[in-house]
Amino acid sequence: MTDETQPLDDDQQRRALSSGGGWLVVALLVVVFALLIDRFQIGAANPNLARRSITPRGDLSDVEKTQVEIFNEASPSVVHITTSSLRRVSRFSVTEKSEGSGTGFIWSEDGFIVTNFHVIQGIVEGIVLDENIGRLYVTLADNTSHEAEVVGVEPAYDVAVLKIDAGDRMLKTLPVGTSSDLQVGQNVYAIGSPFGLDQTLTTGVISGLGRELQTQIGKIFDVIQTDAAINPGNSGGPLLDSAGRLIGVNTAIYSPSGASSGVGFAVPVDTVNRVVPELIQYGVNERPVLGVDPFADSQFNMFKRIEGFPIPQQLQGVLVQSVIEGTGAEAAGMRGTNIEPGEAQIGDLIIGINGRSITDFSSLIDETDRYEPGDTVTVTVWRDGSEVQLEVELQSPLHE
Repeated sequence: MTDETQPLDDDQQRRALSSGGGWLVVALLVVVFALLIDRFQIGAANPNLARRSITPRGDLSDVEKTQVEIFNEASPSVVHITTSSLRRVSRFSVTEKSEGSGTGFIWSEDGFIVTNFHVIQGIVEGIVLDENIGRLYVTLADNTSHEAEVVGVEPAYDVAVLKIDAGDRMLKTLPVGTSSDLQVGQNVYAIGSPFGLDQTLTTGVISGLGRELQTQIGKIFDVIQTDAAINPGNSGGPLLDSAGRLIGVNTAIYSPSGASSGVGFAVPVDTVNRVVPELIQYGVNERPVLGVDPFADSQFNMFKRIEGFPIPQQLQGVLVQSVIEGTGAEAAGMRGTNIEPGEAQIGDLIIGINGRSITDFSSLIDETDRYEPGDTVTVTVWRDGSEVQLEVELQSPLHE
């Protein structure tokens, strides 16, 4: 009798499929495991496919330690300054537009900030159109932002003082050095926000001393030249010596392209240390004066063309028109010009101060700006055909 093949019922089919599927899974796992082992063996045999081991380093060099220490100590005192304006676009809408940025540093624990005048010039002069209103923001090293107000500016030295409300915080200030004993070749360090990249450290040396830097309304004397990278955005930041002391305020670069070319300039700290307290107290800088009212250069040159004028035409200087009462010039006996009939007298012609030539009114201002109110200078004048030297105490116009 021939056995007929009987079809599997549903349960038998499921058991058969389940049994076959289990073996299939096991087979796949074996293949995957074998591939992984093979890959690990290849990786072990080929070091290029493995992570490189870390080589331990030695201690930092003394130079590196100094740089790290200077930055860590000084950076909390360096701030990022941004200027913006509010523009009314409709009756009910106002937008705020960024105008520029720069660097500054904390001058006092209660929130006085020093920067360059040109960093905030647009705000101070109101160089905004339509109904723009300027705003200043100071961002501290901890990334907290504070709106600032302008306390005082001195464009002649490119210095400005701002004030923020620090609340109960005691802000960290920089130690102040002196620029009187600097030497070419000293290491220097600049911290700032080049291109908006705040808390950037650059290093270099003092490349030159005693430079003259022309500003919008005069010259800054004894400017420090450095090759530490100074780029747009560094303006107003501190220049430090190897002791971490403030020795200058970075203010300008010499570069046809506008980027750092290895020739940067900083306002000397001795100038800053003299100007800033005046700005905080008075809002303006007490520029020392002799106490005379001079003729304009054009007037003096016209006088010299008059036939019979007693001052030789080739002689240059500043002709005194009048002497201000109660000043050092009056006390020293300086003479003014008198054009009264019968009493005509040509005033003193100022031709030198402390051995430096005075050729016009600009050079007179430049020279007196080297000193402070209360300093006594030797003024050389041409009087009645000969040179006379007078000891004059400089004074401040604010205290006259």
